[in-house]
Amino acid sequence: MSDNIPYDLQEIIISKLPVELEEIILNKLPVKPLIRFRSVCKAWKSLIDSSDFILKQRQHQHQHLLVRYKDAVNLELKYVSIADTDTDTFPHNTVSVTVPQLVVSLDEPYTTTDSSNGLLCLFGITDRKAVIWNPSLRKAVDVVLPDIADDDMYRTVLGFGVCRETRDPKIVKIKMDTKIHKEGGVYVFTLSTRIWRSVDSSNVPSKVVIFGEKQVVVGGVVYWRAIHRVDGGDGYVNLIVSFDLTSEEFGEVKLPDRLAHTHCNLSMLKPRESLVAIEGCVEDSELVYHVWVMKDGVPKLFEKLFTISSHSSYGSLYYVRGFRKTGEALVELLDRPSIRTLVAYEPYSKSIKNIGTSEKHIYVYSYTETLLLLDQPVITN
Repeated sequence: MSDNIPYDLQEIIISKLPVELEEIILNKLPVKPLIRFRSVCKAWKSLIDSSDFILKQRQHQHQHLLVRYKDAVNLELKYVSIADTDTDTFPHNTVSVTVPQLVVSLDEPYTTTDSSNGLLCLFGITDRKAVIWNPSLRKAVDVVLPDIADDDMYRTVLGFGVCRETRDPKIVKIKMDTKIHKEGGVYVFTLSTRIWRSVDSSNVPSKVVIFGEKQVVVGGVVYWRAIHRVDGGDGYVNLIVSFDLTSEEFGEVKLPDRLAHTHCNLSMLKPRESLVAIEGCVEDSELVYHVWVMKDGVPKLFEKLFTISSHSSYGSLYYVRGFRKTGEALVELLDRPSIRTLVAYEPYSKSIKNIGTSEKHIYVYSYTETLLLLDQPVITN
């Protein structure tokens, strides 16, 4: 059903069709009309709310950018959603996001993971809980994080993603100490069962000593940047550790020599569902970011895409926060010590579109619309 047809007319069209076609057509609609159509009749509400319909719902290309920032005027923490369209209307189609109370009540600081199948997960270590949030539905559920004490909060690695086979949200907890390669070192929580269980951790790369806080989820696989010791020395090498949410097995992505041994800042992002390594370096007294993409999912086969460097009336380059579906980089510029500007940066023409100005704390997450969590009660695990 075309998005250009008014929703009230869509209701009339669908209601005139045979029952067997209703589910097929409803399955092709975006989330917004589906939520509205739940009030048309009990049969449609029952169908749309069913776990089977939610799992089969087609992943639409209605992509949005969720921007979290501290307002430069009143210093309030705000969330806005921007429709990530290909048209000249970007970034003007912006709306404020109603944040669930579960998210509001999290104590700072908390970590928000990369989006997976339209869901985000916020980890509040102080609160000892995770909040799984669907911005499209304005719904969230929380999960108690087990066995995290004050003295080991910095030795606990957390990850989140949606299983590509079952579309079931999962949380993985890794305790980074001598027990990591023994039973009890890694636990996985599955939302449908609300149970934490121990999983095999024998294939975690044995020499990993530090996991980066930032994670990326691509194709149902969670990736963390990590560092491991070099044999027979005190040096360290960068690598990427993976966790497949379907097989629940760990893996290792070896980086090309330049990235493995770089002394520059190394981070990861996910443009167009691809794993990208971002190398931030100071060259000729100027901060630049080199963007490398893993080709065809093959470890160590990384190709340099482009380099980001920018000085404009909005400020100087500070950080790369994400990417649009068009390939434009979402870059944070620094004007004064407390004023940041988020811009969309076209890396080849170096043209800039201003998205907004804030005091600080700019974070960007790209997400697609989904019905996941619609059938979930809001329960504390």
